[in-house]
Amino acid sequence: MTLPAHYRHIVIEGPIGVGKTSLARKLAARVGAQLLLEQPEANPFLERFYRDSARYALPTQMFFLFQRAQQMRDLAQQDLFQSLVVGDFLLDKDALFARLTLAPDELKLYEQLHAHLAPQAPAPDLVIYLQAQPDTLIDRVERRALAAEAGISAPYLRALHEAYVRFFHDYDAAPLLTINTEHLNPIDRDVDFDLLMTRIEKMRGRREYFNLAA
Repeated sequence: MTLPAHYRHIVIEGPIGVGKTSLARKLAARVGAQLLLEQPEANPFLERFYRDSARYALPTQMFFLFQRAQQMRDLAQQDLFQSLVVGDFLLDKDALFARLTLAPDELKLYEQLHAHLAPQAPAPDLVIYLQAQPDTLIDRVERRALAAEAGISAPYLRALHEAYVRFFHDYDAAPLLTINTEHLNPIDRDVDFDLLMTRIEKMRGRREYFNLAA
């Protein structure tokens, strides 16, 4: 099963623990695409941010902003008619975390830099937004037990979940396919992955929703 030819740049998005990076890897492997992934392990402030968010929010956010902007600049220089790209982040979404974590004066500085860098980012052809309830996210983060995520609190994940819901409610920069992952596991179950591929192939509107009943 292949993707429609007009999907040259696909982004998988969603909050921490929802499985966006794992799905991006699986999708890229299936269709022979180049991977464009976030690199949280390269951020020297991230682990400290999860322990002391007030102190480390600004350097953590700035590092991610410049890292993602550089990745987008590199992508913009490629010929997307010759290559297929699957990524696990939107530069537009970067501001979501900033509004959640930064103090007002820090946010003002961040927004000035973001306004300068964001226009350089090419819009994807399709965004797949993975949803899960906060308790599911908390459970998934706990089960994967990554050292860098040990300091993530349940209230932070709940606030992040709500921020994502608000962000994608208004998102219109690219076609959006929202996937409820409560009962769909395209990462571990190939039959679910095939369902997702079929849903992508049949997508016709700008905004569609896929919810597999329990």
